[in-house]
Amino acid sequence: MTKERDFTQLNGLALAYVGDAVYEVYIRDYLVQKGQTKPNRLHHLATNFVSAKGQCFLMRALLEENVLTEKEEEMYRRGRNAKSFTSAKNTDITTYRVATGFESLIGYLHLTKQKNRVDEIVSWCIQKIEEKQNEKKDEK
Repeated sequence: MTKERDFTQLNGLALAYVGDAVYEVYIRDYLVQKGQTKPNRLHHLATNFVSAKGQCFLMRALLEENVLTEKEEEMYRRGRNAKSFTSAKNTDITTYRVATGFESLIGYLHLTKQKNRVDEIVSWCIQKIEEKQNEKKDEK
C-alpha cells in the first residue's frame, strides 16, 4: 500500500520539473493532431507555446483575466519565487521566473490529479497563442 503524498508541500522547482514535461506533451499532442508531422516544423511551432517568453505571456494573461483560483495562484508564486541554480538561456530572469511559475502551476494540477483543470488551462493557453499568432498575421 502506497502512502498518499501531499503535493501542495512540494517545492516550486519540483512542481515545475513535472509541469514542464506535462505541458510539452499537451502541446506536442495538439500540434500532431492538427496535422503537423515534420520534426523541424513541429519544433518551431512548439516553441511559440513552450518557450519561457510564450509561457510568461500566457501566465500574465491568466492572471490578468482572473482565470485561476487562489490556490492555483499560490502554486504559480511558489514556482516563480523558487531559488533556481540554473540561469535563463534566451531570456531575462523575470521572464524565466514567471515561466517557472507557469510550469509549477501545471505540475501541481497534474500531480494532484486535476486532469480536467489541466485540460481547461492548456486549452485556454492554446487558444491565446493561436489568437496572438493570428493577430501577427493580420498585421503583415
